[in-house]
Amino acid sequence: MASLDDLKKRIASVKSTQKITKAMKMVAAAKLRKAQESAEKGRPYSEKMNNVILNLSSGISDKENAPKLLAGTRQDKVHLCVVMTSDRGLCGGFNSNIIKKAKSYFSKILDENKELKIITVGSKGNDQLKRTYGDKIIENISFKESKNANYFDADKVGKIIIEKFEAGEFDVCTIFYNKFKNVITQIPQAQQIIPLNDEGNENSSDESYEFEPDEDEILSNLLPKNISTQIFKAMLENSASEQGSRMSAMDNATRNAGEMVDKLTIEYNRSRQAAITKELIEIISGAESL
Repeated sequence: MASLDDLKKRIASVKSTQKITKAMKMVAAAKLRKAQESAEKGRPYSEKMNNVILNLSSGISDKENAPKLLAGTRQDKVHLCVVMTSDRGLCGGFNSNIIKKAKSYFSKILDENKELKIITVGSKGNDQLKRTYGDKIIENISFKESKNANYFDADKVGKIIIEKFEAGEFDVCTIFYNKFKNVITQIPQAQQIIPLNDEGNENSSDESYEFEPDEDEILSNLLPKNISTQIFKAMLENSASEQGSRMSAMDNATRNAGEMVDKLTIEYNRSRQAAITKELIEIISGAESL
């Protein structure tokens, strides 16, 4: 049985940890409001851009000479997977859920004897994937210095992807991230961005537009921007999901710490009572022997 002094130190240690987790929960809750608002505002823009591009693509007369970012290489041999996670931990299952979704996709690609290449955005994803897929990771990008998700970082990732595509390094590109639903629920996503398709696009529309200049010229300017826009949307969703998951995880940790303090306090009181009883018996026994 632990001594009274050891129990006091453990209680003080757990209480100190409880204060930290409670503070982290409050910080995550404050950041979540802004991150959630940004994610919700970013969705209509990215979805509308996708819809406009799909509408433009339907008006192209020469499908064989359509922009490559839209039509792809017309092959399905090399897959580039961009796995987007956080640079910080202590956020529950946020990172592991994305990794689980990505690994399931990796297994499918490799089972079909296709080539797999991975870009990790965020150190936590790289740490988990390099154990099994270290030889497949071609680049690791980290934005530890960035306080918030921003378009400049997304554009940097987008340009890297486009450069590799134009160099003929892959045929299909898919990004992995968490879509924010609420504090408790974040849904892992696998979104194909090259070549562009409308699978899973809930807001696709059949509206018809007239464009000036012609479709090819607009698409040549819009498609690269769409890559960065979709990545920025994923970053915003990840940011809100990360804070929601961290808030939930720190709330659970604070509650568990409180329960542990209660148990240790009961154990301390029992040990103290036992020690006092033992001393009293020794005093009484000593007095009777005189």
